[in-house]
Amino acid sequence: MKMMCKAFAKRFFGAKYERLLRAFPVCLLVYWGLHISGCQMQIAPFIFYLMINTFTAGIVWEALVSKDNAAAMQNMVMLPFDSRKFTLSYVASLGAYALFTKTALLMAVLAAVKEWSPGEIFTGLLCGVHAVLMAAAVFSLRKHWPAVGIFILSVLGIVLLLGNTSWFAPLTAANMVFSFLLLLHADAYSFYLQKERNIRVRRRYQSGSVGRYLFRYLKCHKNYLLNTAVMWCAAGILPLLFKDIENQFAVLIGFALLSLNTPLGILLSCDPDLEQAVRFLPNQRKAFCVPYCLFIFLCNLTADGIFLGSLQFQKGGVAVWMLAAAVFFALQSAIGSVFLEWFYPIRNWNTESDLWHHPRKYMVPAAMLLLAAAVGAAF
Repeated sequence: MKMMCKAFAKRFFGAKYERLLRAFPVCLLVYWGLHISGCQMQIAPFIFYLMINTFTAGIVWEALVSKDNAAAMQNMVMLPFDSRKFTLSYVASLGAYALFTKTALLMAVLAAVKEWSPGEIFTGLLCGVHAVLMAAAVFSLRKHWPAVGIFILSVLGIVLLLGNTSWFAPLTAANMVFSFLLLLHADAYSFYLQKERNIRVRRRYQSGSVGRYLFRYLKCHKNYLLNTAVMWCAAGILPLLFKDIENQFAVLIGFALLSLNTPLGILLSCDPDLEQAVRFLPNQRKAFCVPYCLFIFLCNLTADGIFLGSLQFQKGGVAVWMLAAAVFFALQSAIGSVFLEWFYPIRNWNTESDLWHHPRKYMVPAAMLLLAAAVGAAF
């Protein structure tokens, strides 16, 4: 089991555990920067626990369903192994990766903006471990969706209804033990996603337009569609968060925030085979980049349209200049995303989670935020 843990750990943290070594200084810098800034927020304990649970579970699930994970697992399952040891080693390594490189950063931010009691910190750490075990258990039982749905809803109910009570920590610990018992009896092969779907996708797309390829690519990658759907839902909720901000400035900030759609901006980086094929064929800069830019533009414009529709419904006052600004911001963010993806693709990544959370994804939204602030200050 020790050898399995070491193999999986090198897979997630790098050959010399460099990701783990980089994570702690980053967390300290983030904590210290926010702490000395004096930024303080009022956060209810159940919100704190909900954030830790959902964020950590999302990171684990994202790693479990990533296509690059299937390629790495293929070599592991070819060797003889004990199913229980394989499952525990894999989940332990993946959980350590999620907690120490991703959740730790969120904890640093939350610890800097609010003072938490030792009991709340302990319960937050408990939520992180619980989220890892629960996400892995749900993934192993994903074919039994009625039971999985009841399991997830019960956990959400415990967080939302009992998150501020003394009952929450014992119930979370009990659910963590239950998830661990499920993993003990899980089939190790349930964590191995075969690559048949990707092969079928390539055979379909040997001919046809780039636009059709992009739409079908998203259709075959449900997690990409889910992320886009979440962004569109966030577009409808943003006006509620901006109710105390001046309408003109809130609209521009909303357009900038809605350009943060990670999967759409890394379609070349996440598929090295596609990038190699595109760069190898002649005249592909125009043939691929123009449809790709139009595709991102339409997705961004849809989010901006939902945002404006929600704003009109809740507050009113949507003007013609806002429609023009929506087109402008959607187009500029699409051009920026395609430019970075074509000239500066992300390489040397091990897990799709690293790709999704690469700092480069913030460059275009940050530029859009600066532009929104400049335009808002000018007018």
